[in-house]
Amino acid sequence: MIARATTEAIRQAADILRRGGIVAFPTETVYGLGANALDVGAVQRVYEVKGRPSTSPLIVHTDCLARARGLAEQWPEEAERLAEKFWPGPLTIVVAKARHVPHQVTAGLPTVGIRIPRNAIALELLRAAQVPVAAPSANPFSQLSPVTAAHVEEALGAQVDLILDGGGCEVGLESTVVSLVGPSVRLLRPGMISRAELEATIGPVEFSQSPPEGAHPAPGMHPRHYSPRTPLLLIDATAGLPPGRVAYLWWRNERAAVYSLRLPADPVRCASLLYHTLHELDRDHFDAIAVETPPEGIEWEAIRDRLQRAAHRI
Repeated sequence: MIARATTEAIRQAADILRRGGIVAFPTETVYGLGANALDVGAVQRVYEVKGRPSTSPLIVHTDCLARARGLAEQWPEEAERLAEKFWPGPLTIVVAKARHVPHQVTAGLPTVGIRIPRNAIALELLRAAQVPVAAPSANPFSQLSPVTAAHVEEALGAQVDLILDGGGCEVGLESTVVSLVGPSVRLLRPGMISRAELEATIGPVEFSQSPPEGAHPAPGMHPRHYSPRTPLLLIDATAGLPPGRVAYLWWRNERAAVYSLRLPADPVRCASLLYHTLHELDRDHFDAIAVETPPEGIEWEAIRDRLQRAAHRI
């Protein structure tokens, strides 16, 4: 059931979370599929509804810094500086988890990813629920993340107890994930808070896209992820378009296609439109979606990551 995110609907959603149900809700990044992070049964239901492998941890959302610190066994100085700079916002900080955080949330790892979202509806829901909320994107695992309530309903339907409709998502891509565990700071998933911004706040940040074996320290690290149902192909300047009815998204090199769209040259504007555009093209039953390789530069890291994973063939 979809409900406009009124005060009453948010209170109803908070009650569902406290009782062990699952709720889809908007954040500034994408819509999340939320459960009480301290309720093992509710967390397991999120994994079941998404078809998510147990090796992929969930991000825990909370409404204030004090509660975020309470989810951590240790709260490094770097975490404090990042939180002061970027929270509420699209940044997930991975730290050593407190003992009361269930291992089902963290894929059995001793770490937990924590975020304070800046979306007003998400914050109101978290305050009303008074529990930390574990929430991956509200879609089947590895598929295109939802940026509207209608996307959630189309993908998951009645499997969700309530879908809060808060309109479109402002940022449009999943959060940046940075790990403060171990001898160096590591960027686990790029997002619209760039590596350059992180480094300006806490110093050097390592980044490797090589997938780890076993449980992943952050979501979104599987080789194939963020994929529309329509095959997506990344093409360079020398490649032609595939045969058939093709939609083409580009920045620099226009080509004749059944559908052609020039994407914004600003990565922030591009991110806010990308998933919405891919959802629309998915509904139009193209044979393929061809996307020109994104521009170079650290500010395009997140968009390159999403498109490379969306185009990955198993």
